[in-house]
Amino acid sequence: MENNNNNKAGTAHSPFHQTYFHGTKADLKIGDFITTGISSNFGQNKKAKFIYLTATLDAAIWGAELALGTGCERIYLVEATGAIEDDPNLTDKKFPGNPTKSYRSAHPFKVVGEITVWQGHSPEQVKAMKDGMERAKQMGIEAIED
Repeated sequence: MENNNNNKAGTAHSPFHQTYFHGTKADLKIGDFITTGISSNFGQNKKAKFIYLTATLDAAIWGAELALGTGCERIYLVEATGAIEDDPNLTDKKFPGNPTKSYRSAHPFKVVGEITVWQGHSPEQVKAMKDGMERAKQMGIEAIED
């Protein structure tokens, strides 16, 4: 059977792109880009060299719940515009094998949607996580590795 498709075998283009989740308190719109250089939500709140995303809703929920600021917790669907890599803050130090499917990139992410219905963690779980982060901070352990 002859293939009339102009694409070479194995190079067919899909109209779909891999999407990821990004939890935050920022109020964004579809089409916006999340970029580096904005104050980080974690650590010493310095200018972020990387943007973080995840392939799991649970990790994105944690990102939204732990983000600094007073805005509404939001979870966006995003597409990477460049290379991504495993998040070294979680992958090798806390969860070998990257079960949280957490990644980072120096390239922008394009907001392509928002998850508007999701169940957050219990107030006790969030408090325990924040207390643990504060203990680590007091011990001089940075939450984000640049």
